[in-house]
Amino acid sequence: MAKLYFHYSTMNAGKSTLLLQAAHNYEERGMSTFLLTAQLDDRAGAGRIGSRIGIGRDAATFTPETDLFAVLKARLAEGPCQCAFLDEAQFLTPDQVWQLARVVDDLGLPVMCYGLRVDFRGALFPGSAALLALADEMREVRTICHCGKKATMVVRQDAAGRVLKEGAQVQIGGNESYVSLCRRHWREAMGDGPAA
Repeated sequence: MAKLYFHYSTMNAGKSTLLLQAAHNYEERGMSTFLLTAQLDDRAGAGRIGSRIGIGRDAATFTPETDLFAVLKARLAEGPCQCAFLDEAQFLTPDQVWQLARVVDDLGLPVMCYGLRVDFRGALFPGSAALLALADEMREVRTICHCGKKATMVVRQDAAGRVLKEGAQVQIGGNESYVSLCRRHWREAMGDGPAA
């Protein structure tokens, strides 16, 4: 039975690595996959899913205007495909999450989405909120804060390492821009630390 999956975490948790590993596992067993990533994030190269540990794969891209149901229906018309993998799922629109749900329900194709849950201000991304509401299965990909506790939040920093408290929800970046923290250290970094 096909399902819509959402694997979520903060930055630097290894989401893309897990996606690439899962796709490899399917293909190693002779099954076809289809990989998608956000056109907006080209840090690994245009149309490429890349991991910080150095592995990567080419992928189709999506924009907020892409009809993902139509894309995946066309892919299935080309031949067998056992699973679709989508990286940077936080950049999906809520309508696109519904399109993916239709792919699962109407076309019988499992869809595995990987992405961030919250932005640097602690707010849900619209695509992530829709996935949290609609996914059949969700899995948190864990990473740790500098204190050793589970990191669930991320701060954005400027070039000098100062924490930014305002700005656009979307700003593409990696280790130079973002640091994953536990909620307590995120609150401290944002100026909402424990009362004295």
